[in-house]
Amino acid sequence: MRYYTLKHKDVAHVAASKDGKRAYILRAYRTMNMLLLKGHDGSIPGLSEAVELGSPDVEILSPIPHPRQDVICLGINYADHAKEAESFNKDAFSKERPDPIFFSKRVDYSQGTGNIIPMHEDICDSLDYETELGVIIGKEAYQVKASEALDHIFGYTIVNDVSARNLQTKHKQWYFGKSLDGFTPMGPCIVSKDEFDGIPELDIKTYVNGDLRQSSNTRNLITDIPEIIETLSAGMTLSPGTIIATGTPSGVAMGMDPPGFLEDGDEVICEIEGIGRLVNKVCASDVEYED
Repeated sequence: MRYYTLKHKDVAHVAASKDGKRAYILRAYRTMNMLLLKGHDGSIPGLSEAVELGSPDVEILSPIPHPRQDVICLGINYADHAKEAESFNKDAFSKERPDPIFFSKRVDYSQGTGNIIPMHEDICDSLDYETELGVIIGKEAYQVKASEALDHIFGYTIVNDVSARNLQTKHKQWYFGKSLDGFTPMGPCIVSKDEFDGIPELDIKTYVNGDLRQSSNTRNLITDIPEIIETLSAGMTLSPGTIIATGTPSGVAMGMDPPGFLEDGDEVICEIEGIGRLVNKVCASDVEYED
C-alpha cells in the first residue's frame, strides 16, 4: 500500500493507494502521524472517496508534513560518499571510526514533491542535495535486536537531506546547516514494508536539471537498516512516526570538481526504486512554499 497526505479541494487528507494512481481518502485519520500511532491494516473502508492523484485539484504533500520529532540521520553511510566528503573538507567529514555517525535534522514543515527548496542565499552559498531512503517506524522500538527490526518498520519514503555546506563546515557540526526551513523535502508517499521482500535493496538516484548526479543501491549502506534500529533502540525509544534518513551515496554537489552547488531555478529529482520520484525546484528565498 502507498500512503499519501494530499490536498483535495484545498482540504488536507490522509489517503491510501494500491497503484499510485487512484487514492482513497482515509477519514478515520486526521494526519499521517495519527495513522502511524494507531496503525493501519491496509484495508480500504467501504464508501471511501476516491481521488485521481494526477488530477489538477489534487496536490500531493509530504507524507508527514509536520513530523512529531526531528529526523534522525546517518552521516557518511556509503563508502563512496565518505571519500568525496573527506576530499571536500577533511576536518568536517573525516570518518576514522567504524561506528555509525548519527545526527538530527530539525524540520518544522516538510514540503512535498512539486514544491520549492528555498536557497537561503543570505546565509548559504553552497546549497547541496542528498537523496536518502527514509525509514518510517510504525511500532515502538526499544532494545530491539537487528533480527527483529523489520517488525517495527511501517514503510519507506524518499528524503532529500538538503544541506548548506558552508554552514555545515563553519559551525563544526551538521545540525544548523541541514535544518534551515525547507531543507527536508519528503515523498511522494510512504510505501508499506509489505510491498518489499524483507529489508529492501533499491536503486537510488539523483538528477539535477536532467543530469544524473547520484546512482547507487541501498544494499551499499555501511550500517544497514536493522543495525541502525538495533543501535539506536539500545538506549532510545523509537516511537511510531519516527523518521530515519539512512544516508546518501556519492555524487553530491560538494564532491564534484569544481563543486556543482544548486542555483536558482535548478530542478532536483530524487528517485528510489519502488517508491517513486521526489521533484523540487530551487528558488530564491523570498518565494514561499505552501504549508
